[in-house]
Amino acid sequence: MPSISNQSRRRRIRAWMNGPGTCELTELGKSNEVSALIDLASNDYLNLSKHPRLLEAATKAIAIEGVSSCGSRLVTGTRKVHQDLENALAQWLHREHVLLFPSGFQANIAAVVALANRHTTVLADRYLHHSLLLGVKTCGARLQRFSHNDLTDLTQRLKKCKSRNPKDIPLVITESLFSMEGSTAPIKEIATLCDQFGANLLVDEAHALGVMGPEGKGLCYGINEPIKIVSGTFGKAFGSGGAFLASNAQIGDQLIQNSGAFKYTTALAPPLAAAALAALQLMQENPNWGSSLISKSQFWRSKLVDNGWEKPAGDGPIIPLIIGSDQQALDVQEKLEQKGILSIAIRPPTVPEGTARLRLVVRKGIPHETLSKVLEGLAGK
Repeated sequence: MPSISNQSRRRRIRAWMNGPGTCELTELGKSNEVSALIDLASNDYLNLSKHPRLLEAATKAIAIEGVSSCGSRLVTGTRKVHQDLENALAQWLHREHVLLFPSGFQANIAAVVALANRHTTVLADRYLHHSLLLGVKTCGARLQRFSHNDLTDLTQRLKKCKSRNPKDIPLVITESLFSMEGSTAPIKEIATLCDQFGANLLVDEAHALGVMGPEGKGLCYGINEPIKIVSGTFGKAFGSGGAFLASNAQIGDQLIQNSGAFKYTTALAPPLAAAALAALQLMQENPNWGSSLISKSQFWRSKLVDNGWEKPAGDGPIIPLIIGSDQQALDVQEKLEQKGILSIAIRPPTVPEGTARLRLVVRKGIPHETLSKVLEGLAGK
């Protein structure tokens, strides 16, 4: 998350008050001064968080099950909607087993702990999410960081692991779509390396699912071994909340029996599970949503280049504009706000020093004139 500035402290953001794709920004102490902004900051990639089907599914679940499951899955927390969602996701992703978690942070810690211990060498991408690094710390594994998306560096580290101990089974961890860089990992090539060196692979697909890969099924789709676990969340393209781990049956059973992050927490709220299931059904009914959003994102990148910006990394819906200093990034954020655009300046320690940036999120359903407003704001017009 971005650091909090004095400017941020003076403001309260109330999202989705003016309908899909917009939010209201209110100055604290000036409740009558409200301006509508086009939201290019949230991760609601497919604009589903207020879709009528999701609202209806969540409302029905509340009427039947209540707001909370009020218990862990192994005691009183399991509901039919949990099992329906797990089964539907397993079928969609062609994985043997899916297990739900209340949050992506929890799911990622559980995934690392399931695949590593204090004897394991973990090779993690330099820009890996904090939750996965915390999982490494939790299980006591030996951590090495390889350069971002650098196959040569990863290859050398895998070779060294095998030369030290041929029986060692390293764990490689990466994201498929990196949330602050906008870049995508070469999953197929990483999987090939892991297979060659006998390593396990854990991939966080939180930002890719619903958008990237065939029919939005993520960049891991179609690759089984050596990917042991795929982690996904519902708080982004699915427009809901909660998370899941997809694996083979053996690891799935291991998670149920041994994962404290699963056993000792209140189960995912039924309304959120119902909304996520409705979102999945919409994705299946509209398999081109993701590819259409990718095309729009690529068009935005080309227009930014035409206007003098270096081409942002990746081709997904996350477009990072590297500004430089923290204050410069805040100034550009303010210029965009004046054009009616909400885009938050991301600063250290979330990103390296000197690389403060605007994180533009191209979303389905944003107004047609949005790109023109962005370009005008960036140009200071």
